[in-house]
Amino acid sequence: MKTTLDTIYPENVNIDLTALGSSADGIFIDIETTGLSSEHSYIYEIGLAYRDVSSGNYVIKQWIIANPSEEEAMLSQVISFISKYKTLIHFNGNTFDIPFMIARCKANGITCDFEKFKGIDIYRRISSLKHFLRLDSCRQKSIEAFLGIEREDQYSGKDLIKIYHEYISDKSQEKEKLLLLHNHDDMLGMLKIVPILSYNEMFDKGVVIRKVQTNVYNDVFGLSKKELIFTIGLPCSIPVAINYNACGCYFSAKGKDGIIKVPLFHEEMKYFYSNYHDYYYLPTEDVAVHKSVSEYVDKDFREPAKASTCYTRKVSDYLPQWDNIEFTPFFKRDYDSNQYFFELTDEFKTNKDAFTRYSNHILTMMHNYR
Repeated sequence: MKTTLDTIYPENVNIDLTALGSSADGIFIDIETTGLSSEHSYIYEIGLAYRDVSSGNYVIKQWIIANPSEEEAMLSQVISFISKYKTLIHFNGNTFDIPFMIARCKANGITCDFEKFKGIDIYRRISSLKHFLRLDSCRQKSIEAFLGIEREDQYSGKDLIKIYHEYISDKSQEKEKLLLLHNHDDMLGMLKIVPILSYNEMFDKGVVIRKVQTNVYNDVFGLSKKELIFTIGLPCSIPVAINYNACGCYFSAKGKDGIIKVPLFHEEMKYFYSNYHDYYYLPTEDVAVHKSVSEYVDKDFREPAKASTCYTRKVSDYLPQWDNIEFTPFFKRDYDSNQYFFELTDEFKTNKDAFTRYSNHILTMMHNYR
């Protein structure tokens, strides 16, 4: 069994463990195995990354074994080492690394209580943002590419299984270097991708409105259109500038600053009453009136309202909203329409908190958009 140590200086990793809800009590972990089944495979390499409190530097510590009989000793040392920490930080470890380690500890008769650790799975935190960030996948290497992180290692974990079995036979230093390099770059990459979680902060903490303005422009058909432009502040700085379009809305951000553009519609919309049994519909006027006042209307000019005809009409300025209705009363163009709107009233125009709520409503829509 062999162990290695590598010091990573803070200026080489833009990391803030508070973004993970952790601090010095957090340690990163990654394993390399001879297969996907913990019953028929074993762990041949383990990497840890942690902050050395005395120096402020980060350290990557690795264990690698030259034959399967050394797995027990390696696991014992690693379990002992991580026992002083409270938080395990990993990438997709909830699905693979942690269950695999538990199984291999059990197979080797090693006592390990992983339940005592707080677990932070970076993969699970970022996977919901795949479409929003336009990631090819949520694999660690894809996130590294998005953030502009380059790695020396060019192998996959699957590629290295063959190399490891050759290493067992020939103890080649060159093969050992490749095996250690892959796990080292996984650990270093995990440290470097922590800033990706700043995008989650936009949805967890929300953005705030700085300024709202109206813009008039001509669309591709030469028709005059209106939009609202929100200048917003993000809760923390994002590492890579982004832009996103969905449902006619546009979002872009860089650093801690962003803008949202949303179409503004001036037209006639319908407000549908829910208790249509209490209304009559007047076909001539194309409007519904409450039964308490409709007794003055000739019976020949009224009919019992249906859900689809129980509405009143209003010409005004409207903003779109989506399935999770945030603003009431809400309007629609037609009864069967899935698009909702609310009126941009004078009261709303002077309510900065309302605009902030609306900005976050738009971002939530974009986050959920597929």
